[in-house]
Amino acid sequence: MEVGMLPISASKRGKLLAAGYTSLHSISRASASQLATDIEVSEDEACEIRKYASQTSALDRSIGNSSNTSNLYGGQTAWTMLNEEKFSTRITTSCVDLDNILGGGITCKEVTELGGVPGIGKTQIGIQLAVNVQIPLEYGGLGGKAIYIDTEGSFMVERVLQIAEACIEDMPEYSHHFHNNVQDCEVKMHPNSILENIFYFRVCSYTEQIALVNYLDKFIEEHKDVKIIIIDSVTFHFRQDFDDMALRTRLLNEMALKLMKLARKFCLAVVLLNQVTTKYIEGSYQLTLALGDSWSHSCTNRIILFWNGDERHAYIDKSPSLKSASAAYSVTTRGIRNSNSSCKRIKMV
Repeated sequence: MEVGMLPISASKRGKLLAAGYTSLHSISRASASQLATDIEVSEDEACEIRKYASQTSALDRSIGNSSNTSNLYGGQTAWTMLNEEKFSTRITTSCVDLDNILGGGITCKEVTELGGVPGIGKTQIGIQLAVNVQIPLEYGGLGGKAIYIDTEGSFMVERVLQIAEACIEDMPEYSHHFHNNVQDCEVKMHPNSILENIFYFRVCSYTEQIALVNYLDKFIEEHKDVKIIIIDSVTFHFRQDFDDMALRTRLLNEMALKLMKLARKFCLAVVLLNQVTTKYIEGSYQLTLALGDSWSHSCTNRIILFWNGDERHAYIDKSPSLKSASAAYSVTTRGIRNSNSSCKRIKMV
C-alpha cells in the first residue's frame, strides 16, 4: 500500500512524493517535526498523516494475513500497482500536444528513452525537462531537482538559462493547460536558482559512465529532492572501442537495471537520450535507434523523434500503458513548445 491510497488531499500526497516519501513505512519512520518541515505543513497535520499511514499499513498487513498470502521482499499486488498508476507523478515537456500523448508528461518511476537524428531536439528536450522538474508544487509541478549526465559535451548552460527564464515567465500561463485547479499566485523562482538545482556530470568514457550510475544511489540518498535523471546520450561511449559485443550488451543491461531500480526506489523519472544507426531491413538500409534490439527492452517507454517535412514529431514506439501515437513539437528560443501548425489550429478554434 503506497502514499497514493492515503485519505488526504491530492496536494499533500504530491508534497509527500516530492519530498521523497514514497511508502507508508518512510512516513511512519519520520518524526512529526521532520515530516512537517519536509512537506511544509503544521506538526498537527504531520501527526495526522503519520497516524493515517500507520493505520493504513496495519490494515494492509491484516488483509494480507487473513488471506494467507506472503509476498517476497519488494513484492506488491496488482491492485496496489493500479492505484500507484492513478497517482503517478509526471513532468511536463512544455508542449501540450506531446504531453497529451504521454498521458500528462514524462512519468516518474519509469525509464523513458528518446531517440532521433542529430538536430531533432533531443538535448533541448533534456534541458527542458531538467528545468520543468523544478516547477513548484503550487503550480502542479514536482518542485524537484535534476541530474544531467553529459557524455557528448552538448550541454549548454547559456541555453539552460534561456529556457529557465522562459519557464518562469510562462508558468502562470501554461500551468493552467496542465493543471486546471492552479490558482494565480506570484512566481517566486529565479533563473539562477534553477541552474543551482541541476547537478551536472561530464563523463568521458563508458567506465566513467558505469561508475557514475553506480554512485547515483548514494548521491540521491543525500539529495532526496532529485526527481529526474537525464543521460545525454546513453549511447555515445558504447559505440566506440568495443570489440566484444557480448560484453557491451551485458554492461548496458546491468546499467539499465540499475537505472530502473533508481527510478522505482526514489520515485523519479529516468530519461535516456539515444542516437540513431542504420539497419538492413527488407532489402534496404533504414534508420533505427542505436544499441541493438536487446537494448529496446531495457526501457519502459520508447519515443522516436523524427522529421515530417520541416516539422518535428514524436512517436510512441513502445509503452506498456500508452497507446501508439504521434505529436508535433517545436524547438523555439523559449524551449520546447507546440508546433506552429498546432498554434494555428488553436487560434482558429
